[in-house]
Amino acid sequence: MSSVAAAIDARQVSAAILAGGEASRYGGTDKGSLLVGGRRIIDRQLAALSSVAGEILIVSNHRERYADLPIPVIPDAVLAAGPMGGLMSALQAATAPWVLVLACDLPFVSAPLFTELVERTGDDVDAVIPRSTRGLEPLCAIYARRAADVAEQLIQRGERRLTALIDALRVREIGPEVLAAIEDDGRLFENVNTPHDYARAVSAMKRP
Repeated sequence: MSSVAAAIDARQVSAAILAGGEASRYGGTDKGSLLVGGRRIIDRQLAALSSVAGEILIVSNHRERYADLPIPVIPDAVLAAGPMGGLMSALQAATAPWVLVLACDLPFVSAPLFTELVERTGDDVDAVIPRSTRGLEPLCAIYARRAADVAEQLIQRGERRLTALIDALRVREIGPEVLAAIEDDGRLFENVNTPHDYARAVSAMKRP
């Protein structure tokens, strides 16, 4: 258990998979339904999230894509607001005080990563965000539900950048050295934004 904060139980954590994007770089494909290692990305994510979250939501304007899942599908509260809008929608719809927010195109996220995020929450922060070798990962992070008000205010001002939200919150970072101890193969934050990314992810699963 992290020394930063005591672990909180699943009743204090909601999780939301953001699947509302149009996937323009992937021809509109439902990226969460792509198979990696023989399983849909969204199923891989749900299995990992279930270890820490008592409630799981999907934020999407395409409810029919997830009709086979016994999980609430929440539409974007504000259309065309990008990831910021999806994040705000998740925070507003969740019932727990902490909300683990996850982009739908990350096939290699894991239960140990989510546990680390949850354990580092506390009254002194509004968000816990990993910092990988490529920078902050705000779409694989945990936010206090109260941050919804900040996100809504930014959106009302026409702001869509997640960096603006991060700047307005008290953020605790998880650095690359901690992340390397969780998963040392460097795949945690690989996404499938393009067909090339997807081919790479499928190939990675075939390697010993």
